[in-house]
Amino acid sequence: MRCFVLLAVAGGVTGGMAAGYSRARLVTYVWIGQGLLGTVNIWGGPELADRIRTGDVVADLLRPVDPVWQYLAADLGRGAFAVLSRLLVPVVVGAIAFDLYTPARVATYPLFALSLLLAVVVSFACRHLVNASAYWLLDARGPQMGWVAASSALSGMAFPLAFLPAPVVAGLYLATPLPYLIQVPSDVLVERYPLSTTAMMVAGQAVWAAVMLGVARLVQRRAERRVVIQGG
Repeated sequence: MRCFVLLAVAGGVTGGMAAGYSRARLVTYVWIGQGLLGTVNIWGGPELADRIRTGDVVADLLRPVDPVWQYLAADLGRGAFAVLSRLLVPVVVGAIAFDLYTPARVATYPLFALSLLLAVVVSFACRHLVNASAYWLLDARGPQMGWVAASSALSGMAFPLAFLPAPVVAGLYLATPLPYLIQVPSDVLVERYPLSTTAMMVAGQAVWAAVMLGVARLVQRRAERRVVIQGG
């Protein structure tokens, strides 16, 4: 349905280009977005929040490895498997039903792989922060619902962010990590921008990955100073 809606948008624009996307790019954007949704895992489960609520998180805190790195390693392994099970399948289905855009630049392929890796890291750090709110709130369902709403609307999952007014898009890229979850990897693959601009976008992903991981570790350290497990 999303695919045909976006195709209808492109069909109503002179030249068939909607916000810089051709019909083939829009189709590819939709199907790669479906694959990225499961690979980047922006709606991942509340495992950390549940472990905090039940007290099982104490086992993580007793290990000699920072909990942030423990969970990141597990999420990277999950993401690697999801590339095969969740990313390739939607692309193959989309290729059967539609004419997908094939990247013309050789550099696009390694850039997309790097962008996908960084998107997984950014998503993990954001979800870790949301779930870590359980250290203070115990019940993290409120922050989780807020995260789902924000990431659904502003990550590029529902529609390309270029459809929004330019100041809003600029604000999202500069002030939030949300566009770096779905929008940037998708734009890298469909080659919407010149190579130099694409490389800058991936560099922005790297910056946000470092920032969000740093914040996640800071929050984790502060939480460990106040965590109480069954009154202990």
